[in-house]
Amino acid sequence: MLYFWMKWVFLGPVLRLFFRPQVEGGENIPAEGGALLASNHLAVADSFFLPLMLSRRVTFPAKLEYFTQPGIKGRLKKWFFTGMGQIPIDRSGGAAAQAALDTGIRLLREGHLLGIYPEGTRSPDGRLYKGKTGLARMVLESRVPVVPVAMFGTDKANPIGSKMWRPHKIRIKIGKPLDFSRYEGLAGDRFVERSITDEIMYALMELSGQEYVDIYAAKAKELLAAEESGAPAALPTQERRGVRDADRIPETEAG
Repeated sequence: MLYFWMKWVFLGPVLRLFFRPQVEGGENIPAEGGALLASNHLAVADSFFLPLMLSRRVTFPAKLEYFTQPGIKGRLKKWFFTGMGQIPIDRSGGAAAQAALDTGIRLLREGHLLGIYPEGTRSPDGRLYKGKTGLARMVLESRVPVVPVAMFGTDKANPIGSKMWRPHKIRIKIGKPLDFSRYEGLAGDRFVERSITDEIMYALMELSGQEYVDIYAAKAKELLAAEESGAPAALPTQERRGVRDADRIPETEAG
């Protein structure tokens, strides 16, 4: 009920008014059954606009800290993120990471649309970074299709570090579902999981037109922070190629 009121009464109309979001390829979302929506991640706003523009409810994993902050502000945050269809995930590592995967698999098997950011965190500079293989494990265990999603303009509406959003047109492009049933029974095979993840990232690169960088976004953030502190830690650069000229993701078997 809270999700309905947030989407159609309180928040949704305001977002539509100020950001004029448009979606292309909405017919690629399965009408029913579980599916994993794999999206690039430019801003916190991504998790608001994608559910807003789809008729089916979308569930996103969110940092546990959003739900556990003490005080009135913490309770309001918990209420808000719950209303947006987000579920708390402990990302502290080890057993917590496995619990997060198990939660995602359960939701997919129950027929939910699960939104995932394969990069694991927001892009620090608008480029597309190496995907983490956890989503491949979920796909193999739940046997659902993967729908690539590219967000445009959310980084302008909600720049990193900004406290207030700025009106800017938002566009969402949804690609055709990817079927990985040929890998059935191979969950746990690290080479297979990396190949699946790279294929998904390649689809996102084509869909978004972003430059791909073959390191994790979290590592890129560390390198950028080191640069800002004066340490010689430049990010790797790669030749920017048009989508039509790209034949594979560097350093992978995809494509």
